[in-house]
Amino acid sequence: MILYPAVDLRGGKVVRLHQGDPDRQKVYSESPLDVAARWLEAGADWLHVVNLDGAFADANDNLALLEKLAALDVNIQFGGGVRTLDDAARVLAMGVRRVVLGTAVAQNPDMVTAFIARWGSDRLTVALDARAGVVATHGWQQASGWTPESLGRELAARGAVHALYTDVARDGELTGVNVAGTAHLAEATGLQVIASGGVSSLQDVIALRDTGKIAGAVLGKALYEGIIDLAEAIRLAAGG
Repeated sequence: MILYPAVDLRGGKVVRLHQGDPDRQKVYSESPLDVAARWLEAGADWLHVVNLDGAFADANDNLALLEKLAALDVNIQFGGGVRTLDDAARVLAMGVRRVVLGTAVAQNPDMVTAFIARWGSDRLTVALDARAGVVATHGWQQASGWTPESLGRELAARGAVHALYTDVARDGELTGVNVAGTAHLAEATGLQVIASGGVSSLQDVIALRDTGKIAGAVLGKALYEGIIDLAEAIRLAAGG
């Protein structure tokens, strides 16, 4: 199981939002590169980088930071504000390993087919983030007409392999990740699902790993608050 330390960018800073609410923000660092270096030193092979300004359609310079992060010796999974294939082409050209598409594919599932035809399925992660059982879009501020299961099956039929599932109600709460819901989504769709939202302890990492059905997990607030040691979490995720 792969662990993805989160680096959420807003206004050039590393922040965490409470349940995706832009008015409930905590700044953790003025230097995303320093944060990335810390996670790399702890053994991370991937970073989960989110352009929150892009997700909220706010003007920003976070792509300049993304280019610097992509120059590091690390795989980057990047999302936030990628709405078109041209947007995807731009960030892939910067060195991003995998692009997260959420709002765009919920509105137009055929975009998955077009993306995969151009870059292949391994370069894409589809976001199935949900609030109250409904896929949330536009920076989690709007509800779509999809459930995570229905959208996941639709996108898998178009060739998607990787998916990110965030239980929005748990994001930033440190109340525990939705292990059962994540495993169910993986079973229901056949996708390689990455868990996100609420991972709050090493026991959560072990519980996700032990399902044998979950491909990875994004670690956010628990890392930044010093509750989870990343090196130990990586060891446990690998079966240690």
